[in-house]
Amino acid sequence: MKLLRSHGIIVIGLCILALVPLWNLLHPGLPVTHDGQDHVARIANFYASLSEGNIVPRWASNLNWGYGHPILMFLYPWPSYVASVFHAMGFTFVDSTKLVFAAAFAASLLAMYMWLSVAWGKAAGVAGAVLYAFAPYRFVDLYVRGAIGEHMAFVFPPVVCLGLLLLAREKNRSPALALIIVSFGTALLILSHNALSLMFLPLIGLYGLYLAVQESRRPLLFIAMGTGGILAGFLLSAFYWIPGFFEGKYTLRDIVTAGAITDRFVPWPAFLYSPWSYGGGNDLSKWLGAGQLLAVIMAFLALEKNTKHQRFLVAGILLLFFSLFAMTSNAAPIWNTVTLLQKFQFPWRLMSVTVFLISVLGAFVVYITPGKTGIRTALILCAVSVLATIPMWRAREYKSYPEGYFSGIYNGTTDTGESSPVWSVRFMEKRPESVAYTMPPGGVIAEGVRTTTLRTYHVSVTEPVRFVENTLYFPGWTVFVNGSPLENTRLIFQDPAFRGLMTFDLSPGNYDIRFEFGETRLRRISDYVSLVSLAVFIVTIGTIQVLWRKKE
Repeated sequence: MKLLRSHGIIVIGLCILALVPLWNLLHPGLPVTHDGQDHVARIANFYASLSEGNIVPRWASNLNWGYGHPILMFLYPWPSYVASVFHAMGFTFVDSTKLVFAAAFAASLLAMYMWLSVAWGKAAGVAGAVLYAFAPYRFVDLYVRGAIGEHMAFVFPPVVCLGLLLLAREKNRSPALALIIVSFGTALLILSHNALSLMFLPLIGLYGLYLAVQESRRPLLFIAMGTGGILAGFLLSAFYWIPGFFEGKYTLRDIVTAGAITDRFVPWPAFLYSPWSYGGGNDLSKWLGAGQLLAVIMAFLALEKNTKHQRFLVAGILLLFFSLFAMTSNAAPIWNTVTLLQKFQFPWRLMSVTVFLISVLGAFVVYITPGKTGIRTALILCAVSVLATIPMWRAREYKSYPEGYFSGIYNGTTDTGESSPVWSVRFMEKRPESVAYTMPPGGVIAEGVRTTTLRTYHVSVTEPVRFVENTLYFPGWTVFVNGSPLENTRLIFQDPAFRGLMTFDLSPGNYDIRFEFGETRLRRISDYVSLVSLAVFIVTIGTIQVLWRKKE
């Protein structure tokens, strides 16, 4: 609170500045973007499951033409939780999604300012924050791609770095608050976008080493506590990333993404300038930005004038150029050798890293520039960054939808279908004529309860039939017939004739049938890991606080 009070006027000014490029979101309807429409539908399915008491929604019941989909297992949940809060407050799903985009944009600007201002002063904080928020790629995410997870993820790298900085500079204060910031910042980064968290965490680790050498009086203790805080973030978010990582083998992810990077490299000139475009991945602008390029030039010029700070400048410039190199075809051998990288799908996703690095470099240049010259440098960087992006502050167009379009059956999941079950097809392509049926026809099916994770039926058949539930199978679905679980050998879901649907044979008779989607053993373990970690973390923080007070 003291930190906020001392920076109050600047924070208010930055909030006002953040609202300016968001003004276009007040237009009625949903911005037409690459992923925006699908994100709204996923959020609607997430909210439906959440409102039924599923604290961790994993099954999207209405997606994929009504056959259901496990995409919530693999989709970063934090934006959906935030959007669900907005929807519970009375906003439509479309407006809730737009509010998430707006809140994330403003929060990322403020988070970067708070970190850099504590590190290097207010002028550096303002410059770095504006470079961070007013980079062309940020508006690509906002108004072109509609990439809600990546957009949200920009909030948390500076949060984690701020926590590490406070932890390194602890003198007469308890490290409890710093550990909370590091741990929950890491957890929310992972929950906002798993791929971006993997990109940012090495940079955060390098920053931690820098602090251990330059800032901390007790570097070994700082490294131990900082590492513990980041590890706690991983454990707190385990309910999401552990099942997402290990159960991905049951999807088409590796098949769909294999080799997808080969035609998505960025030519070097595109970084210097590429025109604004609402086109696809290869067409959208990869321009670093006018203010951002100016910051890089200033960083180069500062190398000769500031021998004291050369190491930091050289390290930042080298990291920046490596991130740029990794997006070009020159790095193809690396992408083809380290196949794990191909899960990022697009090499140009590393633009997020370049935005971060340039913002830090620009702030550092302001920091090492003395007196009023430093303030003028900050103002120039801010003005150029803001003015150069004005044409990007709008969506191509808006489209209005009735609320039921997203809360009902939705004809899609993603544009690639990478998280569809491996024994299914990428897209079902048409809606089922009924929720269930028998083959051959003739059975009498009375539908009972139907929720996102439960279907019940009373079935009467007079001849041997195959019962077909028009829901895709994924681990977690269990079938009960007359109260007894159906043996795994009797549940058939790999029959090509039924495209991954749950089927089983019935002899003549009357049956009460129940389909339930729940937690697999791995998911339960992951849930317990997060819950136990939260409890241990609370106790640990409380203990640290008590011991610190006794020390005082």
